[in-house]
Amino acid sequence: MKIGCHLSSSGGYLAMAQTAVSIGANVFQFFTRNPRGGAAKPVDKADVAAFCSYAAENGIGPILAHAPYTLNAAGAEARVREFAEATMLDDLRRLELTPGAMYNFHPGSHVGQGAEKGIELVTGMLSRIFAAFGKAPSTAVLFETMSGKGSELGRDFEEIRELLDRTEALAPAETRPVLGVCLDTCHVWDGGYDIVGDLDGVLAEFDRVVGLNRLKAIHMNDSMNPLGAHKDRHEKIGKGHIGLEAFRRIVNHPKLAGLPFYLETPCDLQGYKEEIALVSSLAENS
Repeated sequence: MKIGCHLSSSGGYLAMAQTAVSIGANVFQFFTRNPRGGAAKPVDKADVAAFCSYAAENGIGPILAHAPYTLNAAGAEARVREFAEATMLDDLRRLELTPGAMYNFHPGSHVGQGAEKGIELVTGMLSRIFAAFGKAPSTAVLFETMSGKGSELGRDFEEIRELLDRTEALAPAETRPVLGVCLDTCHVWDGGYDIVGDLDGVLAEFDRVVGLNRLKAIHMNDSMNPLGAHKDRHEKIGKGHIGLEAFRRIVNHPKLAGLPFYLETPCDLQGYKEEIALVSSLAENS
């Protein structure tokens, strides 16, 4: 199976890949820049080239780049939206150096403007970014499913579908990358989708509303909260309200076969190594 975790990007791409191998991972996620800020280190093309060779030799990928938390394309203030647009455009240009990567972002928060206005702002931003890019980015762009706290967009499958459809309607196919979804297990559980008692039903609903063909990645996180809490507190695998047996069903579900799983649990590297081994042991073909 494709299993890994979130890693620090401070040492560069090659260091992340080497760390991944050292803990038994064959995929990994990283922040494109400081998650609470906006600065991004200059790209070291030699490091990227070394990473690409190492990743090919060790079967690593796809890697998942995560946008900073400060990115909010649905913000009420123009400066907030302008930052989001400039940041995402820069991120996608940088990711052209790592073919096959995916880019995941939180759809944003409408901060009292209403979901309709928020969706309008996000999809408009994406269409402008793709047009400014000048061609279809090689990096797939993924909307993350959210838990529904505050004024978050993407709180249910219907909002995710609306974001996808309206982006596709605004952005011509020749400038539009692959668009998809990263499903976060903690978020959908906190959002009210019972992946413990009715995983089949939740996946059937996702397929009906969004389409399983659009599901490209899984954030694998247990939750500190009960079903439908509309919070966002990740827990270690098997230690929260989702529980180990639910994750056994998730990693073995035929509709999720072949998808990459990325851990975002509150672990250090040793903890991630242990969780990767644990999750791998749950897979029937491990």
